[in-house]
Amino acid sequence: MVLTVDDVDRFEACRPRLEAIAYRLLGSASEAEDAVQEAFLRWQGADVGRIEVPEAWLTKVLTNLCLNQLASARARRETYVGQWLPEPLLAGDPMLGPADTAEQRESVSYAVLALLERLSPGERAVYVLREAFGYSHREIAGILDLTEAASQQIFHRAKRHVADGRARAEVDEAAARRVVEEFLAAATSGRTEPLVRLLTQDAVSVGDGGGKVPARAKAFEGALAVAKFLRGLFKPSEAKRRLVGGPSEVYVTTANGGPALVAVVGGRVVGVMCLEVTAEGIAAVRNQVNPDKLERATRQWAATDHGDPLLEEAF
Repeated sequence: MVLTVDDVDRFEACRPRLEAIAYRLLGSASEAEDAVQEAFLRWQGADVGRIEVPEAWLTKVLTNLCLNQLASARARRETYVGQWLPEPLLAGDPMLGPADTAEQRESVSYAVLALLERLSPGERAVYVLREAFGYSHREIAGILDLTEAASQQIFHRAKRHVADGRARAEVDEAAARRVVEEFLAAATSGRTEPLVRLLTQDAVSVGDGGGKVPARAKAFEGALAVAKFLRGLFKPSEAKRRLVGGPSEVYVTTANGGPALVAVVGGRVVGVMCLEVTAEGIAAVRNQVNPDKLERATRQWAATDHGDPLLEEAF
């Protein structure tokens, strides 16, 4: 079917919301873009003149495409080299979607996206549609072909799983930035003790290299183990410079709405370290260094003003 200009415009009006939904469901910007493009092909093949509410129709199509993708993604991740982490999105990326409420901001945080990996595809879909986009349980039931009661039950179960895995209470943005700056100073001091003081006792550190960049297959657990790892990570060496392609600059910024450090070499993002900052200290350090998952971050970095680096020739 040939779409009219108006038909294409109707789809494009829905695209930002569709991309934001797909990203939360899949944890991958590139896969989200593919899913939205597939939804467009379904739109192109439909009798769009009879579709009264394009957003509802497209959300149903997209969500089911993502559910199919999640099922196959689980099989792929069983053979993934090392730890799997979501693709980080830097400040200003439109795929981050709505951020008007605490629930919307939290739903796209790096910590919650990592926790969503524990949910079944169906639980993840209900949680995202309800918590991040405010769909009613009646609407979700229609999208996922459930009963309204089933949607409510799945949501409460999913929310409980996410809450159980979350760290303690959040701190405000200004306080979080101060902690990040202190963290970087401690990490580059060459000493373990300053880092231990900033970390919670049960802190964890996870890295995703995707088999393309060295990253430990198991997470570091406990403040001392994490501090020792970070002290070594931030110790400059010629081998590290060769690995990343030259001297790196480190900036303090936000990724997925939370505090982060971004390592840049010649304008290319080579690492995004997302810090989960709580009132008790830094509870988690999640380091994305898989180059395949940093291509969008590099494009976003080039398109924004990021100020001066906090650290030069970091590695």
